[in-house]
Amino acid sequence: MENTDGSEKSNFRTTHRINTKKRLMFIVACIIGCLIVTIYAATVGSFPISNGEVFNALLDAILRRTPEDMTIYHIVVHLRMPAIITALVCGFALAVCGVCMQSMLKNPLADPYTMGISSGAGFGAALAIILGLELINGGGIVINAFVFSVIPAVVILMLSKFRNATPTMMILCGIALMYMFNAMTQLFMLIADPEDLSAVYKWMIGSVDGTDYGEATIVLVIAVLGTVYIQYMANQLNILGLGDEGAKSLGVDVERRRLILLLVVTLMAATVVSFTGIIGFIGLVAPHMVRSIIGSDNRFLVPASGFFGALLLLVSHLVAMTIASPTILPVGVITSCIGGPLFLYLILRNNKEVWA
Repeated sequence: MENTDGSEKSNFRTTHRINTKKRLMFIVACIIGCLIVTIYAATVGSFPISNGEVFNALLDAILRRTPEDMTIYHIVVHLRMPAIITALVCGFALAVCGVCMQSMLKNPLADPYTMGISSGAGFGAALAIILGLELINGGGIVINAFVFSVIPAVVILMLSKFRNATPTMMILCGIALMYMFNAMTQLFMLIADPEDLSAVYKWMIGSVDGTDYGEATIVLVIAVLGTVYIQYMANQLNILGLGDEGAKSLGVDVERRRLILLLVVTLMAATVVSFTGIIGFIGLVAPHMVRSIIGSDNRFLVPASGFFGALLLLVSHLVAMTIASPTILPVGVITSCIGGPLFLYLILRNNKEVWA
C-alpha cells in the first residue's frame, strides 16, 4: 500500500514537472517569436532594409552609438519601431486583460469589449472628433476615450456594490452598455461630415500606426504595473475559477477581489484603447488559444497569454502592412479577420473542458 502511494506521488511529481516545463517552453517560444517577428517587421516597407541593417540600427540606438547610415537608422528607429513596440505592448496588455476577466468571471466571453470598455471609448472619441467636445481642453481624443471607457466599469462597480451582482449580471450589464454606447456613436456618425466620419471610422477599427515612443511608454508602464498585480493575484484567480461559493469556503473575499481586479483591468484596457482605438479579438482569442495548449493555471496562463497576444497583434500588424502594400490597413481589420475564424475553430475543436 505504501509502495502504491509512493508510486502515485512520484508519478504526480513527474507529471507536474513535465507540465511546468511545457508551459515555460511555450512562454519562451512566444518571447523568441516576438523578437524574430520584430526584426522582420522592421524590414518591411517601401524602403527595403535587411535583417542585419535592422539589427545594427537597433544596436546603435541601444548603445547610443553614431549610426553608419542615418537614413536606415531614422527609418528603423523613428518610423517603424514605434508602431512595432506599440503592437507588442498593446497585444500583451489586451491578452492579460482577457485572461483576468475570463478567470475572475468564469465566463469564456468576458473581455474588455463585452464589458463595454471599448464601446465607451469609441463614444468618447466620436464626441471629440465630430462635435469637438473635449472633457479637458487640449486633451482631445485620448482623454475623452479614456474617461468614457472607465464609465462602464464604474456602472458595474456600483451595480456590484448595491445589488451584489453575480458574474453573469456583470457580463450582461457590460453587453447592455456596449450596445448603448455603440448606438449613440452610430447616431453621431449619421450627422457627421464625410471627413469626420472617416476619422471616427478609422479610430473605431483600431490601428497602431502613427503612435510614438511616448504613447508606447505610457501603455507599457500601465501594462507592466497591471500585469505584476494580476500575476501576484494568480492563485486568487485560480480560486475564483472554482465559483463564488467554492472561493468563499476557502476564505477569499470574492466581491472585493473581483472589484479590485476589474479596476486594474479597466485601467489597462482603457489606456490601450485611448491610444490605438478599438482592436478586437486579441483579449478574447489569445487566452483561449493558450488555455487549450497549457491549461488553466493562471500562474502560467497570465504571462503566456500576454506574450502570445503580443505576438498575435504584431503578426496582424505585419499582415496589415503587406497584404495591400503600399497601403497600410488598420490592424483592427486583420485581427477581426483572423480572430473570428480562429475563435470559431477553437469552439468546434475543444471537445473537452479546458476551464477545469
